Order: sequence, then C-alpha cells, then structure tokens
Amino acid sequence: MSGVTVAAVALPLALAFGVSSGADAAAGLITAIIAGFIISAFSGASYQISGPTGAMTAVLIGIVSKYQLQGVFIVSLLAGVILLICGILKLGKLVNLIPMPVVTGFTSGIAIIIALGQVDNLFGTVSKGENAISKLLSYGELGFSPNWAALLIGLTVIVIMAVFPKKWNAKVPSSLVAIVIATIISVALKLDVAVVGEIPKTLLPQVRLDVTNIDFASLSNYISPAITIAALGMIESLLCGASASRMKNESFDADQELIAQGIGNIIIPFFGGVPATAAIARTSVAIKSGCETRLTGIFHALFLLASMFLLGPVMSQLPLSALAGVLIVTAWRMNEWHSIKYIFSKKFKSAMAQFLITMICTVIFDLTVAIVIGVVFAVVMFVISAAKLEVSVDKGDADAVVKAWGNVFFANVQQLADSVSEFEECNNISLDMSGVLSIDFAGANRIVELIAECETKNVQLNLCGANAKVRKMFERTEVKETVFA
Repeated sequence: MSGVTVAAVALPLALAFGVSSGADAAAGLITAIIAGFIISAFSGASYQISGPTGAMTAVLIGIVSKYQLQGVFIVSLLAGVILLICGILKLGKLVNLIPMPVVTGFTSGIAIIIALGQVDNLFGTVSKGENAISKLLSYGELGFSPNWAALLIGLTVIVIMAVFPKKWNAKVPSSLVAIVIATIISVALKLDVAVVGEIPKTLLPQVRLDVTNIDFASLSNYISPAITIAALGMIESLLCGASASRMKNESFDADQELIAQGIGNIIIPFFGGVPATAAIARTSVAIKSGCETRLTGIFHALFLLASMFLLGPVMSQLPLSALAGVLIVTAWRMNEWHSIKYIFSKKFKSAMAQFLITMICTVIFDLTVAIVIGVVFAVVMFVISAAKLEVSVDKGDADAVVKAWGNVFFANVQQLADSVSEFEECNNISLDMSGVLSIDFAGANRIVELIAECETKNVQLNLCGANAKVRKMFERTEVKETVFA
C-alpha cells in the first residue's frame, strides 16, 4: 500500500520532470520505473525512493540543448560510473563538508531555474537558448504571445494544489487530482493546447543509449557535465537520506547509497531514461505511508509500469501546461522556507551571504560552480571569524601577564605578538595560553621568534596554561622546556 501511495505521487512528477528536462514524458516515467527497481534494491536505506527530480531537470536543460538526448545518455552513464567509484572509495561523508546555507541557496537557485523553465509550457509560448535565463531573454527577439487556454489550464492546476486540504493530500496527492481535473476540462472544452503525446508501451524505446554509436574520441567533452550530474546526484541523494533517516529513526549507509545511485544511473540510459537521484518528496511520502523495507520502492515501480500500459492513452492527453503548473508549485515548495526565514530573521550575515551567493551562482552558472563558490566563501568567512583573537593584559611594575582566547594561527598571531611587545620594559612577561584551543605552525613559530627577541632585550617570556595539543606544537618547534611556567 505504501508503494501504491508513492506511485500516485511519483506519476505526475515523473511525467512533468521528463518533459521539463528536454526529453519527453515517457523518459521521465521510464526513469522512475528503472530507478524504483534498481536503486531501491541496492539503496543505503529501506526508505529511499529515487527517480527524476526537479534539481536534475534544471541541470539537464542545458545538456540536452548542447548535446541532444544521446549526449544526456552518455553523461548519465559517466555520472553513474563516478558515483559508483565514490561509493566504493567511501566518499559519502564529503557531502557533510557543504554548509547548510550553501545547500539552501543551491536548492532555491534550482527552484528558480525550474520555474523559469516552465514559462513556455505554462503560457504556450516558444523560446530558444541553452538555459532558463537565455530562454527568458529570447522573448525580446521572438516575442511573447501567450496561449490563454494553456495559461487557464496551468493556473487551474496551481490553484487546486494551493488550496487542496492537507488532510486529503495524505491519501490522494493534490498534483494527481489537479492534473486529472485539468485534463478533463481540456478534453471537454476541446481546448487547443499542447499535450504530452503518445506514451510508448515499452521499456525499450527507440531513443536510448546505443554503445555502438558512441564517439569515444569526443568522450572528454562529456566529463564536465558528468561531474555536474554526479555531484548533484550525490548531494541530493545523501541529503535526502540524512533527512529521512531522522524522520524514520533508521540508520543510513551513505556509501551504499552512492553505489546504488551509480548502478542505477549506469543502467537507466540503456532504457532511454534521464539521470535519477533520491527524491525527498517521494521518500517522505513513503515513510509517512508506512514504508518498512526496500519493497516499497520496488512496488512503486511496478505500479508505474502498470500505469504505462493501462493509462497510456489517458496520459497522452495530459496538457503540458498542467504539468508546468505542477512543477511551478513543486519549485515553490522545494525551497527550504523554514531555514531561509531562520537565517534572515536572526540576521546571520555570513549565512545570508552564503545563501544569496550560492543561489545567484546556481541560476547564472551551474551546480558545481555554485557549490564551489559557496563553500569557498563559507571557508573564507570562517577564517575571518576564527581570526578574531581576544587578548587581555594585566601589568604590574616589573611583570606583565598577557592572556589570549581563541585559535592562534597565521592570520592573527601578529596581534598577540604586538600585545607582548608593548611590555618589553618589564622583566618578566607571562603569556597565558589557557584560553587557546589550538595553534598552527606559523603561530607557534612566531611566538618562538618572540621568545628569542625578548631574550636579546633581557626580558623573560614564559608560556603558561597551554593544553596538551598546544604544548605539543611548541615542543615540535623545539621550544626550551624552561619557558613553560
């Protein structure tokens, strides 16, 4: 029953994500089916449900535009190999190095790309370009002439999903209800709107990866987008698993999940599907509907497969604007509004900057660039924050005590040295390091130099209160034992 519930949620999303990726609805459905069978079986937890996702489709738009579908299949295959290697090398913990504001900013950037990418389907217009921004700008050249019937269908879906009672949504997904109502309206009124088109009743469509047609000489061209897809697959799947593990209070094997994602994405392109990742929406539905084992993901795939054969003619009449409406609501909901409100209401300036920079870079550039910039910025801000060293001074007639709090390293050790140098007229100076948590080589080396400078001026500089870690660093720099008080 959990598999049935998840399939009801996954069906409209699979169709919508298939279309929005630049492929077709059938590709999205096939991706969900194959991912359900394979990735669920090898997953790092019982509750992970994988398939096409909004974040992935946002990245695929540019890849489809540049390399066509065969290029997407090759990129998916390479990304699967990368994920498999990462899992074997046990690199699952790397995702923990990405700060929360960076992940939140990346998610919001993806949401913006998804929403912008649905303008054509929602309004029934035509654009051109390799990404959502270029498509939007192309309206200045091509003009913008909305199909009001398509817009009516799309807005109907958005309104239904917005007002649909949450207690009903637990049993019948609002997206499914909205699409059914929109399709009935479209067919009954014979509206002139673009539809999904024929859904093939096969898992081996004509358009799929053919190894014999791969140009191995140009394979290097696909390395960069493959890394992007693999990075996105790793981030989405592991964050989904970590979040869901808390929901279900069950352990999560990050490395096994990467292996599962790798195997799945290696196999999916041979069936004509697009790259898949774990999806938090479908995973949370699985948990709330009573998921116990990996069979939930497998049964959800079985029901999707049945729908392909039994509901194909109905799905072929689904208006593209209805699917666009589903994706726009999905884009809105995928924003981590609670985290965003917390960051900005509490005015954490560093976190606000990380969020905004990552979000903007995600929209303008791509995932890997955005994540790298976000993480580098976070590290720089941390270094700036960590460089703040508190120093206090207690001076007597012939003695002085200088006390430091914080981490002493290359960026702030001179501040400490200057504080000590102010009392060179004293006979004895005690450098109290009981508040110093750690010290790096540059910091320790500068203090060793300072001890030598004091000796030339007949001033005794003693170190006191150093913890074992700090003292060990000084011992490695061959500080005389006599300087320790």
